[in-house]
Amino acid sequence: MGIPGSGLAKGLAVTLRTMTRKSHTAQYPDAQPELPPRTRGVIGLFEENCTVCMLCARECPDWCIYIDSHKETVPPAAPGGRERSRNVLDRFAIDFALCMYCGICIEVCPFDALFWSPEFEYAEEDIRDLTHERDKLREWMWTVPAPPALDPRAEEPKEIAAARKAADKLAAEAAAAAAQAAEAAQAEAERGSGGTDASGTANGTASGTESGTASGTENDTASGTESGTENGNGAAS
Repeated sequence: MGIPGSGLAKGLAVTLRTMTRKSHTAQYPDAQPELPPRTRGVIGLFEENCTVCMLCARECPDWCIYIDSHKETVPPAAPGGRERSRNVLDRFAIDFALCMYCGICIEVCPFDALFWSPEFEYAEEDIRDLTHERDKLREWMWTVPAPPALDPRAEEPKEIAAARKAADKLAAEAAAAAAQAAEAAQAEAERGSGGTDASGTANGTASGTESGTASGTENDTASGTESGTENGNGAAS
């Protein structure tokens, strides 16, 4: 059994220790607090990535996400193609009076359209004004901090590895096609130069033969004529 009044003494001791310490009071709003990088303030919307899949609204446990959309027909990309339909976002609103900041909508979004923002100064005088539309959610998107740097020892993401592999394959195919084109051009040039040399040799041989034959015939004819003339003159004398 404890000593009577020991609990009171311990409580007074704690009070005395606290009274002697210097208090650390944040002078808000003159001094803004330093928030952790993963602070859950509000949810920002990157509208360009939203495909109106409705997955965030279906998975929200509070049903505080309101989405409206309509379908539009997209013309074919190539002649003779088929027309396609796509969902166009008309409204994306979040009721922060109901939101419990669980982050399920951000985790289940397959297209990275929702992000946590550290913004926390969005109090309203009327609770109905806590339902913010997509324009306000878009403004909060620009307050989302940049993601932390990856660990250099970490494994490369599969998406980046697949993209790099595809780029290397395309580069190898382009290099092989360029090498084949260069070889074909070189072979064509060699065939062209070989035909020129053969025709030149043939022309030179024919020209030399004809010249030699004509020269020999002319010389033989002239020699015979001169010899006959001389013999005739000698017989006459």
